[in-house]
Amino acid sequence: MRRALRTGTPIFLLILLGAVGWYASYATTVLVWELRKLVPWLVAPALLALLAGAPALVRLLTHRLRGRTTTSELTRGTIVLGWLGAAVGLALGACWLVYGEYLQDRAYGTTMRVVSDPVPELAARAPYLVGEAQAAPNLGDVTGEITDVSYLPDSDRFSVLVERRGWLAGYEVGLMQEVPLGGNSRAQQRCQFDVSAADARIGGWFSHNLGRKISAERRWARFSADDAYVYCEGDNPIVVVPLKRQTGILVVTERPAGVARYDGRTGKVTITDDTTKVPGPSYPISLAARQREGTTAVGGFADWWFERSGWDASEDGANEGNESEFTLRYRDGSGRSAYVTPLTPQGEASSVVAVSTVPTRHAGRGLAPLTVHRLSPTWSSPQAIVALIKAEYRDVCCWNDDQVFEVAPTGGSTWTATLGSEQSIRYRVEGRGQINGREATCLKSADGTLVRCAYAAPGSPEEQELQRREQQKQREQAADGGTDPGDLTKYTDERLAELHRRVAEEVDRRLKER
Repeated sequence: MRRALRTGTPIFLLILLGAVGWYASYATTVLVWELRKLVPWLVAPALLALLAGAPALVRLLTHRLRGRTTTSELTRGTIVLGWLGAAVGLALGACWLVYGEYLQDRAYGTTMRVVSDPVPELAARAPYLVGEAQAAPNLGDVTGEITDVSYLPDSDRFSVLVERRGWLAGYEVGLMQEVPLGGNSRAQQRCQFDVSAADARIGGWFSHNLGRKISAERRWARFSADDAYVYCEGDNPIVVVPLKRQTGILVVTERPAGVARYDGRTGKVTITDDTTKVPGPSYPISLAARQREGTTAVGGFADWWFERSGWDASEDGANEGNESEFTLRYRDGSGRSAYVTPLTPQGEASSVVAVSTVPTRHAGRGLAPLTVHRLSPTWSSPQAIVALIKAEYRDVCCWNDDQVFEVAPTGGSTWTATLGSEQSIRYRVEGRGQINGREATCLKSADGTLVRCAYAAPGSPEEQELQRREQQKQREQAADGGTDPGDLTKYTDERLAELHRRVAEEVDRRLKER
C-alpha cells in the first residue's frame, strides 16, 4: 500500500498540475507565447552547452570503453577542446540571433509586392491628433479615462473607449464622433457599458481581465491593446479585439486569428473568423506595422545587415504622433480601406520614395498582402512640405494655435496636409510630387473648395478652375460696365481681399530680388 502511494502520489500531482494548467487558459496562453518568443534566444546557450560539453562526453565514453586508465594529457586536451567548443558555440549562437532576426523579417515580407503602379485614390479625413484632441470635450460628465481613440473608415468616425476608474472595474462608455474636414457638424453617439454585467477590460485585474475571457473562448490567441476599438450597435457598446496567433519554432512570427467581440451590456465574449460584419478594421494594425518593418529584408542578408535595402517610415517630425499606418478609405466607393504609410529609403535620405498599403480587412488566417507603390517622381520629405506651406500660404498658416497636421498620401501622386487647430480644421493643402517642381500645390477650404494655388500645373484641374473663375470675374465686370481701379469703395470684399493678396505677393517678390 505504501509503495503504491509513493508511486501514485507524484503521478496524481502531475495530473492535477496539468489539469490546473489546462483550466488556467489565460496564464498558459501567456506562458506559451513568451516561451515561444524565447526559443530563438535559447539556441545560443544550447549551442554553448553542447559544444562545450562534447569533449567531456567523448572523454567519458572513452573512459568507460577502455577502463579507468586515462592520461593527464587526455584530461588537459579535453579542457582545451571544451573551452574551444564554448567559444565556437557562443559565436554561432550570436550569429544565429542576428540571422534569426533577418529570417523573421523575411517571413513577414512573404506577401510583399513591389509595383510601379500609382497609389489608388484615397479619401482625405480629419487628422488623428485632431480626433484624439476632440474626444475629451465631447464626453460630457464621463469621469473615466480615455484608453483608446481609433478611426473607423466604414463610418468615417472616430471611436473613443473610456475606462472606468477603479482596480476591479471595466469600461464606462463608448463614444463615436464625427470630425468633419469641413462644416460645423459634430454628430456623435454615446453608448453606456453595464458596469455590473460587463465589468472586464484589457489589462484588468483577476476576473476583470478581458484577455482572460478571450482566452477562455480561444486558447493560444493573444492581441495588442492598441488594436482594440469600440463601436455603438444602437445603444449597445461592442469592443472589437483583432486576435493574433503564433507560428514557427525557431523563427516565430504572428498571424491573424479572427476577432473577439465583447458585448458591453451582457459581458459575453464571442470569437469569429468571419470579419465581414465587423464595422471597422479587423486586421490588426500592429501586424500591418510589423509587415511594413519587414520590408528591410527585401534584399540579401548583407543588404539587411548594412541597411542597404528596404524602406522605413518617414520620421522627420512633421507627422509626430501619427507617422505611419494612416487608416484611409479608398475613393472609388467600394467601401474598402487600407493602412497607408509614406516610406523613405534607409539611411539619411528623407524624401518619400514609396507608399505601402495593407488592407484593413482580410479573410483567412494568413498575412494580408502588403503592396509597396514606388513613386516617380519621388516626393520631398513631409518636413520640407510643411516648410513650403508656411512660406507659400503664410497668410493662413500658422497663427495662434494653428499648425500643419498630417501630411498623408491621398493616392496617385498626391498628398494632402491639413491646417488649423485641434478644435477646428480650417484649410487643407493638396500637392503633387516634388515641392520645387511646377506641379500644383493648392490651398483649399476644409470642405474641398479651391481657394488659390501657389503653382498650378498647365492643364491641371486646378488651373482650369482658376481660369474659369477669372473668366467669370471678367464677365461680371463687363456686365457692371467695369469698375474704376482707383475707387476701392466699389470693390467687393472678395475682390479687395484678392487685391491685397496680390499686392503682398508682388512686394515679397521684389524684396527677394534685391
